[in-house]
Amino acid sequence: MSTDIWAWVRDTHEQLAEAGHHRLATALVEIAGHAIEGRNEQLDAMYPEALASARALGLPWVEVFLRHWRMQNLLNKRHQGEAAMAEAVDLLEFAHREETASCPQSVCVVQDFTICHGNIDGPGYVPERLAVLEETLERVDPARACFDCLSREYADTLEDDGRSEDALAHLDRAQARIQAAGESVSLACGHGRAGALVRLGRHQEALDVYDTAERAYTARHELDDDDRRKLAAGRAVALAALGRTDEALGLLPDADEADRYPDIRMRWATAVESLAGAGALPHGGLDNDAALGARLARWVGYLDTAGSHRPCLDLLLIVGRLAVARGARTVALTLADTGDRKLAVLRRTDGVADRLAALRAAAEALPPAEPPVPADELPAWLGEQQVSYETALDHFAAAGAASPQAAALLALHTARALDALGHPRAAADLLRGRLEADPSDRDTAGMLAEVLIEAEDGDGIRRLTELLLPANPAQAHWIRARWAAAEGRWEEVGEHADAVLAHDPDALNTRRLAATAATRLGDHARAQQLYQDLLEHALPAADTGPDEQHRTVQEPDLWHLITAATANRDWAVVRSTGARIGIEFDEPDGPVDEEWQMVTVRSTRSNGATVDLPAVRTGPATARILPVLGDDVALNHRDVVVFGPAVLNERPEEGGADTWRPVFRQLALLDPAGYTTHWVDGAWPGDEAWVALREALAAEGYGLWAYSGDHYRVTDPAGGTDGLPGIYAALGVPPTAATAEADALLLRLTGAWTHPLSWLDLAEAAGADTARHQGIVERYGL
Repeated sequence: MSTDIWAWVRDTHEQLAEAGHHRLATALVEIAGHAIEGRNEQLDAMYPEALASARALGLPWVEVFLRHWRMQNLLNKRHQGEAAMAEAVDLLEFAHREETASCPQSVCVVQDFTICHGNIDGPGYVPERLAVLEETLERVDPARACFDCLSREYADTLEDDGRSEDALAHLDRAQARIQAAGESVSLACGHGRAGALVRLGRHQEALDVYDTAERAYTARHELDDDDRRKLAAGRAVALAALGRTDEALGLLPDADEADRYPDIRMRWATAVESLAGAGALPHGGLDNDAALGARLARWVGYLDTAGSHRPCLDLLLIVGRLAVARGARTVALTLADTGDRKLAVLRRTDGVADRLAALRAAAEALPPAEPPVPADELPAWLGEQQVSYETALDHFAAAGAASPQAAALLALHTARALDALGHPRAAADLLRGRLEADPSDRDTAGMLAEVLIEAEDGDGIRRLTELLLPANPAQAHWIRARWAAAEGRWEEVGEHADAVLAHDPDALNTRRLAATAATRLGDHARAQQLYQDLLEHALPAADTGPDEQHRTVQEPDLWHLITAATANRDWAVVRSTGARIGIEFDEPDGPVDEEWQMVTVRSTRSNGATVDLPAVRTGPATARILPVLGDDVALNHRDVVVFGPAVLNERPEEGGADTWRPVFRQLALLDPAGYTTHWVDGAWPGDEAWVALREALAAEGYGLWAYSGDHYRVTDPAGGTDGLPGIYAALGVPPTAATAEADALLLRLTGAWTHPLSWLDLAEAAGADTARHQGIVERYGL
């Protein structure tokens, strides 16, 4: 099998675009980049529509391609295991049907299948992984990129079997075959070789491999952010192991970056453990402290939830040893308990079971805390002393071990500390046991719901609400509503909120959540009614204490009511509610259409990516869009939109405050202006001529928005080697003007310019002679 996958992508993209399937064509060329770079939001936004389109058009090869790259993202960037297994199995079957077996991407699906098993339990599935990889490699031409990928996966499998030397030898053979076929090995191959050397303790050789691989790659390509991130993390591991701590710290990515990209977390934690052991911490805000422990514990929990059992256990051991090193006894034992649970689901435990036992022994060897006061005074005393959650947890554990009554008394405090330290499952297990003993305990039920929702434990939520439903249906439906909101199931939110209000008509937070759901569903009439009902059921602020403020009208409630009423064009409510906040309007009644300030409206492109658009705020919740936009955004020049009240960016404390623009998220299109977009291209006429053109067009109701920057240049027909400064801009044609009128107007305004502009698509739409524009395109290399 030797089909060039990327040649197929180019050809298929062209065919889809010519057939008018532009969004699918775009997804085909963008999805791999989103997957590799970890642009998860963009990938998740475009994937469902693209997959549905491929299926509707009967394009099984395109379906294989789309599903493969999503799997690569789920497995390599998000490190899913059992969470992705059903899709991995189904995709493998689909990719080897008669209609897909010849697809150039079908063999890559084998890699997805083996990576998924590797994430679940790499050593436990070594025989199966090697067998399927050997069979697949035999039928793949070494000139194909797939040969490189599958060879690396084979080497990774050998490493999981403890055969790092064999892995290196296999990579050598694969590289020789790839180069003999006239191709170059990937940068990822260098990562594989370096990883094997690190496992063998040959850290300087690993650094040399990174250098060699990077030089070879950059001779042909530029490093992207993903490349730089992984190279930095890999080098930091080797440097830290060599004791070159300053160099390692200089390369180690920020912890926040590791939060965003799970694929570097193991290397990041490995480097940090070496740095801590070498006494190189604290450094630059990084220390082996409770904050680090909580961050790493959340990473362990992520792998646990994703069903990546072996990576979870490997990372857990690092996190546990760091906890022991800083004396966090209860945290280390909690991690050991999680390790026992992971160990029970592995097929192969040799080696790792011993390391887990060593972790537990080291944790138990730490001296237990000695509570300084009786159990009932302990929470208050610890709060006064402002001790860390880790220290508090050790005291709670010691007090609870001494007395069952103390354990029960401190259960909520213990659970809160466990959750804050990144151990929601342990907190949930503790709370669940307490609640099963007393299902009427609303405080325990509420805290358990908080923990389960944060941990994204849908099964736990189901069991909790089933337990609560007979005796406390309002709380059960409230928890279900919150869980549905966390998952974006907004219709269910409304249904459960209605059930809560049937039992508790004065529940204000329920109305707030139901109104949010209605807004997300575009049902602004229901949202407005819910906020107006909220005003009627709220308690007077003067009659409530500090713990009941949520039962009074809050200023955000008024802003949300204004937003909903604006979407409904209920200007009387907009004005009356605005008056309660202190907003002064230019006119006493009628639609609000004023000119306030420059703002930024955050909208969404057709591919799921966000886009920030400059706009003029025309009221409390409306703004008029300024740019002329293309068809990748469902807005255009002078459209009036409704935006949410939350400001998405912070005003700078110092410097830049005068030029700061608040950013708001678009909720709805209120008044479409009806502009259509056509593109203008050519040589830059100079500031004076351009300003005059823009003003003349504006006087006729047109919009003009430049997109090219100073770097854009066009061919100089006179033969100048440096070319000419160029301009690429969007022309917004108002709904009152015909395309023929727009064509004639542009020709009149620019016809005398030394370097004419081209507007080929507008000329075609107007039925005008396009020869002039085609000639400009050719002469100026547009």
